[in-house]
Amino acid sequence: MPTPPLSEPVRLPLDRRVTRRTVIQGALAAGAGILASSSVAGGDGEAARAAGSATYHVQHGRIRQSVVPWCFRPMTLEELCGHAARLGLTSVELVTPDKFPVLRQHGLICALTGSHGFAKGFAHVEEHAECLRVLRERIDATAAAGFPAVITFSGFRRGLPEEVGMKNMVDGLKQIAGYAEQRRVTLCLEMLNSRVREEMKGHPDYFCDDIDRAVEICRRVGSERVKVLFDIYHVQIMHGDVITRIRQHREWIGHYHTAGVPGRNEIDETQELNYGAVMRAIVETGYRGHVGQEFVPLRDKVASLSQAVRICDV
Repeated sequence: MPTPPLSEPVRLPLDRRVTRRTVIQGALAAGAGILASSSVAGGDGEAARAAGSATYHVQHGRIRQSVVPWCFRPMTLEELCGHAARLGLTSVELVTPDKFPVLRQHGLICALTGSHGFAKGFAHVEEHAECLRVLRERIDATAAAGFPAVITFSGFRRGLPEEVGMKNMVDGLKQIAGYAEQRRVTLCLEMLNSRVREEMKGHPDYFCDDIDRAVEICRRVGSERVKVLFDIYHVQIMHGDVITRIRQHREWIGHYHTAGVPGRNEIDETQELNYGAVMRAIVETGYRGHVGQEFVPLRDKVASLSQAVRICDV
């Protein structure tokens, strides 16, 4: 179309004319697109977040992520492994060695092998023999599989004075520390909260309900293969000041667990911890182990796990 003189108005074909209505419509459409995009990326809007997180795959990997099966029941281990692999996790943990083949089928490891359970532990001398027997078996199986760690516990106080319990803990763990060193497997002593009385959300009378006590036990054992399992949920309930304690105890932390506070549910904006900030603090300490997702989903299990993976992938 020839260019008209400057004194004449430019008249475009009807399908190319810009009117006030088309400008407004275009702006609204663009704005809606931006809002939808920002919501999927982590803005406000639960539906958009869920839609975006449902297809999330680990992008950064500075935090190596794992997931604990008991929180996702009745989902089978096979199903959970499939979801974990698709999301880019590298581990499904707290399983027994007979389940290792299921993990391997999905290219996963067990970052933390299950052992004798929290009802018994090293606080009581009469429970040492059973704990030591189970730990030796699990250390052997974990080492044979090339996996890194096995969980252990203190058990309950049951009226035990603190210093007696501390001595019993140290004496018992020293009996297995050398074997763990030999097999190059790390024992992770879990600290649990004793305040919450709901099942699997708290453990009243648990002996190692203080992260400083748990770390001090590991110090007294004096082995590079005996460390603490820093469960962020339990530490927040008993102490708070999570990031400071992560920095303070960095050399004694062998593993991490997550969950929302209060409730032990999703680790999103509905709870009091900022997990993005916590994960960045963990990265800054130089930690190279795994962080296990151990929250109990209230919503769609896969969408909630995907959202948690995205939050922790800093």
